[in-house]
Amino acid sequence: MKTERSVSREGYLHENYRYFHLRDSAGQERDFHFHDFDKIVVLISGRVDYSVEDQVYALRPWDVLLVKRHSIHKAIIDVKEPYERIIIYLDRKYFDRIMPEAGLLSCFDRAGHTGQYLMVPDEAALGELKALFESFEKSGDDSLFGAQALQDTIIMQLLIRISRLAPADGEAHQKVYDEKIEASLSYINENLSRELSVEALAEKVYLSKYHFMRLFKAQTGSTVHAYVRQKRLLQAARLIRQGMDANKAAADSGFADYSTFHRAFRDCFGVSPGKLKR
Repeated sequence: MKTERSVSREGYLHENYRYFHLRDSAGQERDFHFHDFDKIVVLISGRVDYSVEDQVYALRPWDVLLVKRHSIHKAIIDVKEPYERIIIYLDRKYFDRIMPEAGLLSCFDRAGHTGQYLMVPDEAALGELKALFESFEKSGDDSLFGAQALQDTIIMQLLIRISRLAPADGEAHQKVYDEKIEASLSYINENLSRELSVEALAEKVYLSKYHFMRLFKAQTGSTVHAYVRQKRLLQAARLIRQGMDANKAAADSGFADYSTFHRAFRDCFGVSPGKLKR
């Protein structure tokens, strides 16, 4: 049976969708990354902070988190408690093709525009979602007639129900950064092509280098270097997808040396910049 990581290792999905119901005591997810598919995360139990772009959400049981394709994200998991969740990967092209007028994945677009990736179902909506999750998991016997078709229809119903959820306010679940770390994150996002050394960033927020490093790691769950590198890789990947030459995309994203960029890109996404462009 495929694990979540084996499917997403290279950031691509080779199926129309993939549904997981997982329970384990896994530690922190691998470094900040993004996928070429949309992703739904439903926390059932555990203590998890989910970082999506520049927001960190402290998830509560049965929160629904939308992770739009190409959004940089990472789960930070408290290993002291079992982590149970439902994860659904979705191929946008498939859903746009089968029901082009329905806008089944429009909830992801709204989340991207508003920055509100978190949805909190009320009691009635949660009952409907739980029933659909249960129906999907019970219908997975391939030996039964129409099993795949039945699962396809349930996934569509799930997407409709999730799209009908009002966006959460976000304030109660969103983790608030220290103002100096928030300022440094904003500066990083707006200046990826500039010098972003630890020393330069610490100076920007008037902290000592070592205090800034400790505070950044405690607040974001990532080292400064890893966060900056991943944001730069994400921007470069977007530029390449838009048709920009890989060398220019690397330079515009803050990589002074192309060979270093090429190795980091392959390590992160499992493909070369040239293959991504093709």
